[in-house]
Amino acid sequence: MMRSRFDQQLTLLNSSLIEMGAMIERAITQATKALMEQDAALAREVMQSDPVIDEKEREIEAQCMRLLLSQHPVARDLRQVSAALKMITDMERIGDQAADISGIVIYLADSPYIKKIEHLPQMAAAAIRMVNGSIDAYVKKDLALAREIIEMDDIIDDLFTVVKDELIERIHQKAENGEPAMDLLMVAKYFERIGDHAQNIAEWVEFSITGEHKGKLL
Repeated sequence: MMRSRFDQQLTLLNSSLIEMGAMIERAITQATKALMEQDAALAREVMQSDPVIDEKEREIEAQCMRLLLSQHPVARDLRQVSAALKMITDMERIGDQAADISGIVIYLADSPYIKKIEHLPQMAAAAIRMVNGSIDAYVKKDLALAREIIEMDDIIDDLFTVVKDELIERIHQKAENGEPAMDLLMVAKYFERIGDHAQNIAEWVEFSITGEHKGKLL
């Protein structure tokens, strides 16, 4: 009976993680759309949604604590709940970074970009795939998928290097490109950090399954 109740609570925890994942996917998607369209109103919506993501983190944290305190979990259960606690920290930071991108979008809303920004939505798309895949791997206990997601961070890192090199070239061409180039570089850096956090999430999924954590922590 106790085990059945514990399993039901784990199922609820999984549902909450999926909900939070959908929230941060929406934040990344909307921040990227606002960036592409220079839509300050949409960017403000993303910033206003950040406290809702923070509240979801607190809700899941409370679920995890109830699971740890009210039951008698075995080692595998402890890993699963501990991993969830770590994952939501990275998920909340992804929400922060989507809000940070939106803040820059608002600042740049009235000025044309100094270059095409096609690589930034590519970074966003890869980050969304990583977030969704890592949460899916957690729910399904899919170690192969978690490891596949970990490797995907290289895609975002490579795109960041491309964006950085292009922006440096713009500055070399015209000194007054310096400030707007740095703003766009910060956007790229936030997308790169989102990828790092998504990688962290996948590494905590790996820990939940194997008991080993090999990754870098931010």
